[in-house]
Formats: sequence, C-alpha cells, structure tokens
Amino acid sequence: MNHDSEMIDKSKDDSVKQDNIALYQETKTRDIRILGIETSCDETAAAVVVDGARVLSNVVASQIDLHRVYGGVVPEIASREHVKAILPVIDRALHQAEMTLADLDGIAVTFGPGLIGALLVGVAAAKGFTAVTGLPLIPIHHIEGHVASAYLANPALRPPFLALIVSGGHASIIEVRDWAMPFREIARTRDDAPGEAFDKIARVLGLSYPGGPAIEKAAQGGRDDALHFPEASFEDSFDFSFSGVKTAAINAYRRIERQAEREGRAWPRDLTLQDFAASFQKAIVNTLVSHTERALDATGYKTLVIGGGVSANRCLRDNIEEMAKERVIALTIPPLTYCTDNAAMIASAGYFAWRAGRRAGSDLDATAMANLEDINDFLTNINL
Repeated sequence: MNHDSEMIDKSKDDSVKQDNIALYQETKTRDIRILGIETSCDETAAAVVVDGARVLSNVVASQIDLHRVYGGVVPEIASREHVKAILPVIDRALHQAEMTLADLDGIAVTFGPGLIGALLVGVAAAKGFTAVTGLPLIPIHHIEGHVASAYLANPALRPPFLALIVSGGHASIIEVRDWAMPFREIARTRDDAPGEAFDKIARVLGLSYPGGPAIEKAAQGGRDDALHFPEASFEDSFDFSFSGVKTAAINAYRRIERQAEREGRAWPRDLTLQDFAASFQKAIVNTLVSHTERALDATGYKTLVIGGGVSANRCLRDNIEEMAKERVIALTIPPLTYCTDNAAMIASAGYFAWRAGRRAGSDLDATAMANLEDINDFLTNINL
C-alpha cells in the first residue's frame, strides 16, 4: 500500500470515528433502547432493554415440550420452530415495550456459539431489520450475554469482576475487565458441560428433560453423601471436566440396578433415587464452587457473578452464597428469569457493545463454535 492510499484509509477511519463520536454525544443524554434477539438453542427470544439495565419487555417462546420426548434438543426441530416463532416474538416484545422499530437505537443478536441452524434464524432476522431501518447491527457472544444478565439483576455492578457461567453447553470462568471487552476466559470445560452431565444422568435415571431441574427435584430429601463421585481438578489450571463424574455415575447406577434386581426392588434397601440424585448433584456443585474459589484466590477479585441455566440450581446458589459470605465476596446472581436463555441479557450486552463501538455489516454470519475473542473482529477501533 502506498503513502497516498494510507492517507485515504486514515481519513476514512477518522471520518468513521468522528461520525460515531457525534452519534454517541447526541445520544448519551437520553435513554438508549436496544432490541435483543436470542436463538442459540431452543428458545426464541426477543427483548427491549434501556441503557443495559432497565427491561421493558422480555419474551421467550420455549420449545422444551417439543424436545422432551426425545430427551434433548433436536437441531432440525429447533431451527424449524425458530422460523415459525421469530417474527411473532419480536413483534410481541416491541408491543410490550410500547415501541416500534423507529424508537430503537440498535439491534443486538446472538451470533454464536450455539446450534448453527438456530443461530442463523436470529442473525437473518436481525440483519433484515437493520437493512430496513438503518439501525446498527450489534453481534453478541452468547456467554457475553450471560455475563450481562448480572447488570439486569444489579444495575450498580461495575467491572472488573469474575463471572462463573454454567449451562448446558458451557462451564467457564470469565475475567470481565470492562463493560464490553476485553473479557478473558481463564477456565473452561475440557469435555462435557454441567448441563450435559445433568441431562445424561437424568435420562439414565428415567427422569424428564431438561435434566438439571429434574435432578434437583429428585435430590430433595436425599443424602448427598450416600455415594462418592469423582471431582476432577487440574494442578496447573482452573479448567473443569465433567465426563469422568458422568461416567462414574452411569457405572454406579448399573451396579445399583443389578443389586436392586437381586433384591427384587426398584432400589436397594440402603439407597434411594433421592440419595443418588443428591450425591451426583453435590459432586457437580462442589467442582464448580471449588474451582471458582481457587480462581478468586489466584486473581484477587472480590466481586463474583454467576449466570447460565445451571446457575438456577438451588444447591449451587446456596453453596456459592456460603463461599462468598465466608470470603467476603460481593456476589450477584440473576433471578431465574435471566439465568436461562433470554434476549434481555443479549440486549443488555448489546447496549455496552454499542457504547464501545461494536458494529457488524450485512455479511455477519452465525458461528457455531464462536470464541469470546471473535467479538474483537467487530470493533470499529473507536474510543467513544
């Protein structure tokens, strides 16, 4: 590239920066309204959130009943249902917020990670609306959305802090250094996620889908020390692993089945379904809490957020709260509504990303295996 072309490119960058600064200065004195769209798995969701914290609407169309018969999410069915639901859900979210597209300042959408067919539906809808309206298109990473759910629960929350995000597809500890970026994933699962392990063991036990709530319900009244399951840990890492405890639980259940058959009972005399569920749940929770505790010690953070579908688990909440109290850690746990997949968290994250200058063009694509670092590609390199 010659000197003249470099000067042209720099002039163009400066022009874009000045336009964005002018936009920010124009809007920072009034409410910023972001429409969020979430279709990463089996919930079709749309929401309108003001300034990243005030929820005007939060609509979720769940597919759980459709997938329950299969014991898990069927990607083809999920994609088809998203196509059917996406426009009515967005329309309902705008109606509940008493707004039209013309009242919005941006549209945020989950671009990944997740089921590729499901993600494509949300991304296509967002791109269509931004093409018609000229509104900014704001790409959001799904885990980033779960982090932002904490701002909905606690508007006074300020970075930096650690976030434990646990769900059907994720088990991560995130260092949140600023509102939108940079985030740093300091721990992740090396194999299964906690929600996957719960789903698998729930199927083995003959419980319903989704497995997390089913096991939590079955564990009520059970002895959490009735069985010992392994809790994986790594000396040089805060990473998680749940495949071992899952396999150990399956093997234990097969032995228990044989013993119960010899006794002519559904369960052996000295063990119940409640005991098994409680012991397995405790192993998962102990692993999550102990690794988070180690990460807090190593980093020195005194503020912790937890989010994701598994954070709805009462046993996990109780144990995290106890740990935080003992260590004088400021803890934020979103209400159940914002733990499972929803669009309010995407709209919240969208506000902070909008403020940081993140934008995507019409070439935005869904990314099934998106990394947190991928959102750097959408920064416009402006400092508002």
